[in-house]
Amino acid sequence: MARNYTEFGGPMAPFPFAGSMHTLRGMRKGGNDRAERLAIWMGIIGNAVLFVGKVFIGITFNSIAIISDSINSVTDIVASTIVFISIRSSHRGPDAGHPFGHKRAQPIAGLVVAIFTGIVGFEIITQSVGRLFNATQIQKGILPILLLVFVMAVKLAMYLFARRTSRRTGSTALMASAMDHRNDVLISMAVIIGVGASNLGYPVFDPLAAIAVGLWIIWAGFRIGRDNIKYLMGAAPPGDLVDRIKERARAVPGVLGLNEVSAHYVGTSVEIELHIDVDSRMSVTDAHLIATKVRNEIQGMEEVSRAFIHVDPMEASSALPSAAGSSASAARSGQRG
Repeated sequence: MARNYTEFGGPMAPFPFAGSMHTLRGMRKGGNDRAERLAIWMGIIGNAVLFVGKVFIGITFNSIAIISDSINSVTDIVASTIVFISIRSSHRGPDAGHPFGHKRAQPIAGLVVAIFTGIVGFEIITQSVGRLFNATQIQKGILPILLLVFVMAVKLAMYLFARRTSRRTGSTALMASAMDHRNDVLISMAVIIGVGASNLGYPVFDPLAAIAVGLWIIWAGFRIGRDNIKYLMGAAPPGDLVDRIKERARAVPGVLGLNEVSAHYVGTSVEIELHIDVDSRMSVTDAHLIATKVRNEIQGMEEVSRAFIHVDPMEASSALPSAAGSSASAARSGQRG
């Protein structure tokens, strides 16, 4: 038969529990916003302090590896600033120019960070190759190694906090920042090896360590860009999330089945289009109430920003004899509650 359906999406008459649901989401959002800002400010301030220490030690002991690591700290500061701006933008609600909100701000920031990171990695390699063919003995001392151990400890703490916060809030830009902190721990290990070998009389290892730093920075930039492009391209969300969305829809009284489900990322949030089957003998009003409840159930999920619900009539012969009466009763009782 010809398919007729009514579409439910965007602003609608609020369902009885919709107000409390949005209030709870707003409270969670406020807490998440504070945690994200704290993680970003920790990154900015921490990297600024580490940059000063690396520049001083790198110049004092003539270590290109440590100086390259200090340049990496500058990119971290810039990246953290970009992430901070993007997170603030992503939390802004819809407006006339952006009716679906600003959720794409974070993956865009992640992509910018990836490009900038790759450029810096290339510059470090260029400088280090020149130093490799004109090896200069660095000044021996334990201070550079102590500095790098301190850097590793600080970066590890920043990584753990940023990762935990990003997992709780779903921030892709903050996760990119967390991965950058983790990379810095590994970079500092490589620099320690280079500086230690130079102290033992093998100065060639200092620029080699710097080259390793540059290559790792480029690889990190590639991974950050790859991970954020999928959000900009509208990639499908994980299958387990789609399954949980289906379970919520099927649990609503009056829903006889699902026949079409499509979901994709819009920025860091998921938008979903869902076709539900209802008894064809049901009134339009009752079908509307069921669709509204399905929409609010799905949009109550932290990962979902918007749900579009289509109502498809199921032939009376395919539905249970009492489906129309029981579904309408359930929908009306939910409306009254």
